[in-house]
Amino acid sequence: MSVTAIIDGNEVTVPDGSSILDACRQAGVDIPTLCYGPTITPANACRVCMVEVEGSRTLVPSCSRSIEEGMVVNTGSERARHSRKLVMELLASAAELDRTGPGLDGWLSDYEADVDRFGPEAETLAQPAKVQDELYVRDYERCILCYKCVDACGPEHQNTFAITVAGRGFDAHISTEFDVALPDSACVYCGNCIAVCPTGALEGKIAWDMKEEGSWDEERQTVTRTVCSYCGVGCNLDMHTQDGRIVDVTSPLDHDVTLGNLCIKGRFGWMYVYSGEETDV
Repeated sequence: MSVTAIIDGNEVTVPDGSSILDACRQAGVDIPTLCYGPTITPANACRVCMVEVEGSRTLVPSCSRSIEEGMVVNTGSERARHSRKLVMELLASAAELDRTGPGLDGWLSDYEADVDRFGPEAETLAQPAKVQDELYVRDYERCILCYKCVDACGPEHQNTFAITVAGRGFDAHISTEFDVALPDSACVYCGNCIAVCPTGALEGKIAWDMKEEGSWDEERQTVTRTVCSYCGVGCNLDMHTQDGRIVDVTSPLDHDVTLGNLCIKGRFGWMYVYSGEETDV
């Protein structure tokens, strides 16, 4: 069963149950997203994907609103574009957005967002990164509270519930239970929170170290797909190598076994390939 709607004046037909964002992407319309992930239920947290729907008093989040038969959607109205621009400026005023990838850089330019609009007086999340082990880093000055890590750790994938949102208002932050150190928490180091983080607030230690020193260069990296060697489940691994060294391991989001998820062995247990070499890990 399918539904037909009008997006920016063009008729688009998509499967019933599709979101407005799905329909926009099928129509080739670029909608900014940060908290959206194809393997996680939309949390409507970042609010950069808002669009105008005819008959609706307010703007609606395209990532979670289902497309309806005959719906008329305007993605480029002045109201929708102003909303996205303001949200991006507010996010940039509080959090470091330098590691979100080229997508956000393009959107900031397209919407002419002034990342310094609120000046040095704006409250920020500036704080030292939490480096408590050699596997990954929690760099919360880059956190935009998109909730993707909480969902991936909790009911959506891992069901470990090691992290959640603590505090209220501007003091809200991602935390372990009682804010204990990560090694003392319920965390099983699957790294699935890293896989969904859109801003680099959660990152593998090797990748984070390289970005801090300025040696991380995705243009020099090669991605090779293989199968995890630890068990018979068959998880696919994407090995990211730079200058002949593995620098990161991910899993494809469309793989029907992993949906982008891995366990601690698959994501971090690859240093044995350098056995016999001197290493700090």
